[in-house]
Amino acid sequence: MDKENIGNRTGVVLAAGFGSRLNGTVKETSLKPLTPVAGTPLIFRVIESLKIAGCKRVVIVLGHGYEEIKQSIKERYEGPLELVYAYNENYDLQNGVSVLTAREYVEDEFVLTMADHILEKSLMQKARIHTPPEDGATLLVDYKIGTIFDMDDATKVLAEDTKLKSIGKQIEEFNCIDTGVFLGTQGLLKALEDRYQESGNVSLSDGIQELARRDKMEVLDIGDSFWQDVDTPEMMAHAEEQLAKKSISV
Repeated sequence: MDKENIGNRTGVVLAAGFGSRLNGTVKETSLKPLTPVAGTPLIFRVIESLKIAGCKRVVIVLGHGYEEIKQSIKERYEGPLELVYAYNENYDLQNGVSVLTAREYVEDEFVLTMADHILEKSLMQKARIHTPPEDGATLLVDYKIGTIFDMDDATKVLAEDTKLKSIGKQIEEFNCIDTGVFLGTQGLLKALEDRYQESGNVSLSDGIQELARRDKMEVLDIGDSFWQDVDTPEMMAHAEEQLAKKSISV
C-alpha cells in the first residue's frame, strides 16, 4: 500500500503492560512489543495492520520499557505512518487507563488494537470499510469458537445480531470471541472516563459493557480471517505455525 492509499484514521496500540508471560521466550529482548514472531517484531506487525485499516497516524501507548521500546521503533521504522508515543505512567492499572492515555491524540473515529496481536490482512480490510455507530464502538469478533487456541485466556462475547450484549473472560453464556480490534469514537472514551472517575481504574471491557448498556456497542464478524493473541510461548508457537501456511496473509 503506497502513501496515496493511506486512510485518514488514527490508530491506537496498547503496549504498556509488563508482558511477563512471554518474557524469556526469545534471547533478543524481554519486552513483548519488540518480540519477533516469524522474524518480525510484534509492534511492527501491528503498525502495518493499522495501515491496512486506513490509519495515517498511530498512537503507541507505552509504559513498561518505555524508552527502550520507543527508541527501537524510531530507529527501525521506515514506513509512511506518523507515529506518536504516549506514556501511561499508571501502566500497572487495567488497559482502559492506557486507552485514556491516548485520548488527547484522538479526535473522533479511531482503530484500537493491542501490541501483541497477529491480524490477517483480510481482517483489517474489514475494519477499514466499517463505520462504528455514532457515539459508540464496534468490536471485531470471531464466531469460529472451535478454532480458538486457548479458550481459557480468551475474552468471550455474547452478541445478538449486530449488538454486543456482554463481554468478559468469565461469562458463561457467549457465542463469539473478542479479537482485540475495535473501531471507536469519542463515545467509547467517554464511557471509559466515566468508569475511571468512579473507581480510579478501568478495563477496556468495562467501557465496552457500558456502551452495551447504552445500546451503542456493535460487533463485526471477521468470517474466515485469522488472528492470534501472542501472550505465551505456546501462543507464539501456534502463531508462527499458522503464519508459515501460505493461506495466511499479514
